[in-house]
Amino acid sequence: MPVALPSKVKEADFRYLYQTTGLSKGNLSVHLSRLEEAGYIAIVKTFRGKYPLTTCRLTERGRGVLDNYRKILRAALSSALARMYPGMLSRSDPPTA
Repeated sequence: MPVALPSKVKEADFRYLYQTTGLSKGNLSVHLSRLEEAGYIAIVKTFRGKYPLTTCRLTERGRGVLDNYRKILRAALSSALARMYPGMLSRSDPPTA
């Protein structure tokens, strides 16, 4: 989930991700570190006044991987729905009487 959230905004700070994901600070930190190591996100650590500010943004690689994941998930869901409700998703099927 941490990688999907920055895809909707230009960048997200740690506090926003913490509040939005519901993960503990430690778990979120580990997730972000792993995503950074994989090259999916870029992390910038600065200060806002005297307070540390950690911001994350998706890299081009991360955006590509996320887009591919979404395509795979959509295809899997479409396939499952087609098996569960045959004929319901196809608009070219003639109506049954």
